[in-house]
Amino acid sequence: MSVTRRGMLNMLQGLAILGAASKTGLLEASAQTTELFGKPEAFSDDYVLELARARAKTPFVEEKIQLPPGLDNLTYDQYRDIRFNPEKSIWRGQPHGFSFDLFHSGFYYTSPVDIHIVDNGEQAKLNYVPDLFTFGPLVQQPKGDIDLHYAGFRLRYPLNSKDYNDEFCVFQGASYFRAVGKGHLYGLSARGLAIDTGQPNGEEFPFFRSFWIRTPTPDAVSVVVWALLDSPSATGAYRFTIKPGVATQMDVEMTIFPRRDLEHVGIAPLTSMFLYDAMNHAAFDDYRPAVHDSDGLMMLTGAGEYLWRALANPKTLQVSAFVDNSPGGFGLMQRKRQYDDFLDLEAKYEKRPSLWVEPIGDWGQGAVELYEIPSQREIHDNIAAFWQPKQKPAKDSSVSFVYRLYWCDEWPIDRQDFKAMARFSGGGLNFDQNKRLYVIDFEGSDLTGDLVADVTASQGTISNVVTQPNPQNGGIRLSFEIDVGSAEMSEFRAVLKRGQDKVSETWLYRWTK
Repeated sequence: MSVTRRGMLNMLQGLAILGAASKTGLLEASAQTTELFGKPEAFSDDYVLELARARAKTPFVEEKIQLPPGLDNLTYDQYRDIRFNPEKSIWRGQPHGFSFDLFHSGFYYTSPVDIHIVDNGEQAKLNYVPDLFTFGPLVQQPKGDIDLHYAGFRLRYPLNSKDYNDEFCVFQGASYFRAVGKGHLYGLSARGLAIDTGQPNGEEFPFFRSFWIRTPTPDAVSVVVWALLDSPSATGAYRFTIKPGVATQMDVEMTIFPRRDLEHVGIAPLTSMFLYDAMNHAAFDDYRPAVHDSDGLMMLTGAGEYLWRALANPKTLQVSAFVDNSPGGFGLMQRKRQYDDFLDLEAKYEKRPSLWVEPIGDWGQGAVELYEIPSQREIHDNIAAFWQPKQKPAKDSSVSFVYRLYWCDEWPIDRQDFKAMARFSGGGLNFDQNKRLYVIDFEGSDLTGDLVADVTASQGTISNVVTQPNPQNGGIRLSFEIDVGSAEMSEFRAVLKRGQDKVSETWLYRWTK
């Protein structure tokens, strides 16, 4: 059940978009740019919510754009040859500094996406205008008399330099979206909703059918985006408040309206790629020491314990569930931050963001679920994580969640415990072929007092547990050996203690044969 990687989001190099909505409202802006703006209509904060509620009471209807000849069967290279015109950015040159681009339909993106501008209580749809784009020699420009809608949009802001509007957030493809903080490159993705992930009947991919983007005020530091989600099984209303920065933040308010009982639903789903690192490098003939967008699932439980589940690339699909009550947060994190960690001049995985989910309000009982999918290529996302509520959303009901996303280096930054920053595995001590040696480096906090390691495994025998100061990073190095015997799978768990008190996060790893 591999997920197609990226959707070319970071490879598309189109730049900006047209015209600015007037401060006096869309009526005046529409009169000035009749070709781009549709007829203004009233808009309220609950407009999308009521739209989703009403749509959930009707059967799902799948829609596809009738692309004209020449655009109906684009190759990857042809699609890349359609680029946005940098001189036609919406809000270009406005005091707030924000602008956004549109993506053209075609290739994988054939579901119609409507995009609206919201200003002073009014909304106006952005009509399809081919002159917003440049069409290279590989593709023919369509006529302007057919509505090809759009495929999504990218937000821009002078994030890294005052002289250039960097793209910092992209919505394109199903309900996928990505963002970066200062100095980052695009990496993992988030989604609006996950339905039936890993189930025998196949996964359903809800999609954002329409967006409403509010014109920022002159002194704004964030952009508000509403989105209407649709699928055979549910509709949804979303409100994103997006604030670019060193750690780009998104406040997400979502309400879903199930068309059927949802037995397997994922809230705040994250999607990433993990190919290998020092734990499984032997399986890949590659000069790079590691290849991944994320190397671990971090979780703050409702009881205040930090868990660090090192990611794996297994031979068969692996599903893990971390049961909890009112979690403090979870995320797929990228802890390696040095060029030497990857030695990749092009991908620059050390610059990929981590993504931390912070629930707002009490999410009740449920579990953070982790899916690890076998993969042999780095172009495929093979890691998924989300919150699965214990109370299943029922048909003809509504369920709401609020959370904040941090696209960041490391979160939270004020932790005082030891963090498992690196890990290695190899042959056992004294070359015992029945044992395997694991080495974990913890960093952070202080080294006062006597520290001991509590190491367990669900299957197998643990031996030679050693903790020692690591003068290279000022932390603690933990090593242990394990003989798994004839087991097919074993869950490893390690934590540093001072007496009975835990002083580190809990390191977890699932070994599979």
